[in-house]
Amino acid sequence: MSADLLSHIRIVLSHTSHPGNIGAAARAMKTMGIVSLHLVNPKKFPDAEAEAMASGASDVLQKARVCASLAEALQGTVYALAVSARRRGLAYASVEARSAAQALVSAAQGGEVAIVFGTEMSGLSNEEILQCRAMAHIPADPDYSSLNLAAAVQVMAYEARVAALGAQLLPPAESEPARHEDVENFYLHLEQSLCASGFLDPANPRRLIPRLRRLFGRARLEQEEVNILRGILNSFRK
Repeated sequence: MSADLLSHIRIVLSHTSHPGNIGAAARAMKTMGIVSLHLVNPKKFPDAEAEAMASGASDVLQKARVCASLAEALQGTVYALAVSARRRGLAYASVEARSAAQALVSAAQGGEVAIVFGTEMSGLSNEEILQCRAMAHIPADPDYSSLNLAAAVQVMAYEARVAALGAQLLPPAESEPARHEDVENFYLHLEQSLCASGFLDPANPRRLIPRLRRLFGRARLEQEEVNILRGILNSFRK
């Protein structure tokens, strides 16, 4: 596979608290040939410490896009991979980094993809993970699995590069994969329809919507399928 697939990968850092970690992540990305960086509400950016830690990857910082939300950072993507070090009560089954990177690069044959990292102290929230299509973990020593942000970015960027340059990938999908924003609009319409029907009680939603997100996330929805599902929901509301 061509290294051109790496140009389809963006790294998304959500709510990064220390600018030095942004610079170090940019350096980790560039060494692996990934240069698209999206930042969701960084505490401090741009910043001189980020520039210093980038050590030659200042161009990645200069082109970085600062976003107000994860939804904005994922706009236009067809696949997003959440990276988390801890188990979740309700989220996707976590796949180890190498297999996750292979699936990510396979998806990159159909459009832009993203690897998403959370804030340094607590990682990604459950709500952020449910905006992604899959979840990955780095199989570190369970007695000390405390990778810093830049190190985690380095590992995932390396695995993505290995997958892009040499792994056997699944053939590209024949149909157009659904874009992130269209899937999110479908979830919004689904929730509104369930509330209107009385099936979902907004005052006591329990975990219905997160479970439905997980269900449809496993399905790897295509654009045509999303259009059909939204059409069905619209017909119920007439």
